[in-house]
Amino acid sequence: MTLALRLPRLLRPAQRSRTDAPVDRLAAELAEQIGPAVHAYEVAAVLESEGLTSDVIQEKYGHPDLFSLAADLYDRVPRSFPEPPLPPNPWAPDHIRCALRGALFALPALAYLLMPQMWHSDRDALALIAAGLFSWAWGQALGHRTYLRLATGPREAGRTMLIGAPVGAALASATGLAVAGPGSAAVFAVGQSCYLAAAGVLLVLGRERLLLCTLVPLVVGVALLPWWEPGPPLRIGIPLLTLVSSAVAAAHVVREKLKAPPVSGDPGPLLRSVPYGLFGLAAGLLVAFAGREGHTLAIVALTLSMGPAEWLLYRFRGLSVSALRAAETVRGFQLRSAAVLALCLVCYLLPLVPAALLTGADPVALTALGATLWTALLLQAFGIAWLPAGICVTAAAGVALIRLLDVPEGPLALRLYCGGAAIALAVCALRLLGRPTAHA
Repeated sequence: MTLALRLPRLLRPAQRSRTDAPVDRLAAELAEQIGPAVHAYEVAAVLESEGLTSDVIQEKYGHPDLFSLAADLYDRVPRSFPEPPLPPNPWAPDHIRCALRGALFALPALAYLLMPQMWHSDRDALALIAAGLFSWAWGQALGHRTYLRLATGPREAGRTMLIGAPVGAALASATGLAVAGPGSAAVFAVGQSCYLAAAGVLLVLGRERLLLCTLVPLVVGVALLPWWEPGPPLRIGIPLLTLVSSAVAAAHVVREKLKAPPVSGDPGPLLRSVPYGLFGLAAGLLVAFAGREGHTLAIVALTLSMGPAEWLLYRFRGLSVSALRAAETVRGFQLRSAAVLALCLVCYLLPLVPAALLTGADPVALTALGATLWTALLLQAFGIAWLPAGICVTAAAGVALIRLLDVPEGPLALRLYCGGAAIALAVCALRLLGRPTAHA
């Protein structure tokens, strides 16, 4: 405090004693504004903003000028530096959307219950699996490419879907036809491929509720099966209605995006989306191998868990940012990050254990598969794509090789390879995401 600011108060102690009460009241009124001040001049600026004139300062507060009163208030009010308000959490998950997406991943399987038996051999079933795997891989790569285009503008994202979705449906249909040959299974594979393409458009562009509306006839038809036999025309017509309505809805959404003004921007080479497609293929293969163990209901539970899995991805990012703010050292953040990873992974895997026990599935294999998928998705969420893709492709190739060789220990292959992949992915996540720079 400068001598010039202290001098008036030192020379007029009697006047100060008579005016303590008004100054105290003023200090109490302006405490929140004066507390953070680091110099009496800042208090003077506050007093000026309050409109205090020289006459009021002299007559009411007993100080000769503004700076004398400011210095007195600066001394009376203790220093306080409140923490700035926390910014809004950019990783707050949409609870309804995440829950809805989990259901939307599983509900299309109801078509298999409603449709009459359209495949009569292992070759027909293989055709459906092959078409589905192609659609899954293509959809993962196309979804990533569309998200990149969304960063440059909705029109570019719409154009990407307008070209990529029909091409993916055509190639997946051709895959099913090539495996099964002409017949009912090939027709079903075509419908499956077209639906997956349309559903991918709606999911990537954030129109989950619209997709749910297109699935209402299918859900109602299956719900009535225990009490009503719809007959072959309706068994075929209801899934066909779902297919047509989903395709129309996807076309409508893409048309809306194309109306947006064009925006220039380069999303980068197509190679950036390749690892996401490889991961989709590997994940599909691992899930298909798990389904061939005869535990279809366990796979349905795993599919439904994709909604909570997405919710936990958001929670991991939000909790990691909170850990970064709370940690005082790099080592401290690493420990907090490891705890956050363990917490999220345990929260995701715990419901899979009773699901496996209730369906008769191997709980170790199912939880290892779930851990593999979730940890790979976590790394992808941070832009780390090739590493999880390579690990998942290696695990899928190992399981496929053992199945092809018909090794007696084949049922253990999923447990061993998925367990190894889950451990490798967890180690990578700890090393790569335990750095503060990963969350900057």
